[in-house]
Amino acid sequence: MKYMFCRNKVRDYKVWRRIFDSHADGPREAGLHLVRVWQAVDDPNTVYFLFEIHDLESAKAFVSNPTGAEIGRQAGVIDGEIVYLEDAGGYD
Repeated sequence: MKYMFCRNKVRDYKVWRRIFDSHADGPREAGLHLVRVWQAVDDPNTVYFLFEIHDLESAKAFVSNPTGAEIGRQAGVIDGEIVYLEDAGGYD
């Protein structure tokens, strides 16, 4: 299984979350399943979220779409990072 792990530094978590949730259809249509959202303990405006990916190329196309950048700007994203991961198992 492949995953997309994201970090966003945002101006205001509540504003970001409202806009993030209101655009849930976009990731779903790209084959992304939201697994979890976290806030940093020491900085609740630093947000981490994990998507399960059904198709890596569709996920990459989704995040490279300029519409996503505009939605991020509206949501108050200051900085962000995306890492693609694949399951390497747990302890043996």
